[in-house]
Amino acid sequence: MAMEYSPKVMEHFMNPHNVGEIEDADGIGEVGNAKCGDIMKMYIKVDDGIITDVKFKTFGCGSAIATSSMATDLIKGKPITEALKLTNQAVVEALDGLPPVKIHCSVLAEQSIKAAIADYYQRRGIDPTPIVGEIPPAESCHIH
Repeated sequence: MAMEYSPKVMEHFMNPHNVGEIEDADGIGEVGNAKCGDIMKMYIKVDDGIITDVKFKTFGCGSAIATSSMATDLIKGKPITEALKLTNQAVVEALDGLPPVKIHCSVLAEQSIKAAIADYYQRRGIDPTPIVGEIPPAESCHIH
């Protein structure tokens, strides 16, 4: 039986936003597991506490690409403090839902953003743990 995807998921899969990498990124976060097939890498550019640019490279299923695209849209132009509050549920809601077996993709999108912000803080000599919190390991493999 085919999975049902919202028009927003299909749009962000077919025409993803913010794809690529930032050569002189202020923070880079990579999460995922090559064994499972979903790997997300986020790049952020920060100016005066604002995420002025964000790009991603995702290797994975359509839901992984769509959640990466939507997550970048949700944090671009926002203060780091606001980006840190982004939840996987907010990404799912912005996409008008995901099939239950694909929710882990939104978790990876959240984690990759938090990993990029943690990297940003580490590059500045700031311990990111109290600010970003512990980034949990990516969920175990799921059937794609």
